[in-house]
Amino acid sequence: MKISELAKQANTHIDTIRYYEKRGLMFKVSRTASGYRIYQPKDVKRLLFIIHAKALGFTLEEIKSLLSFRSSRVNCAQVRQLAQQKSQEIDHKIHQLSKIKEVLDELSVKCKQDSDKSCPILNTLEDWDESNT
Repeated sequence: MKISELAKQANTHIDTIRYYEKRGLMFKVSRTASGYRIYQPKDVKRLLFIIHAKALGFTLEEIKSLLSFRSSRVNCAQVRQLAQQKSQEIDHKIHQLSKIKEVLDELSVKCKQDSDKSCPILNTLEDWDESNT
């Protein structure tokens, strides 16, 4: 199958596939005499693996590790450790986002839409201290 069909099956863009190929996530494939890439069903599975791992928050470097684990039949404990680490990172991000939301909610309460005074949100952003979040 050509790259356009692969992209359609994986519901992604052609440029994404090319990028993954450049980054070493997708294997270089054979080409026709006219230069078209020819993909196999296994390439669809690999691309979907990458897309699903990315949707779970794994970075491209982490996905490379997962792919190498997958091909080397590594012990599941190593994969579990990576998944747990990713879960902890997500917990940390959720905590940070919750703090940011609290600050935004507080700022929104201070702001009166019909006020002729300067906007407290804009004033706060000028003098923002990042340690507040």
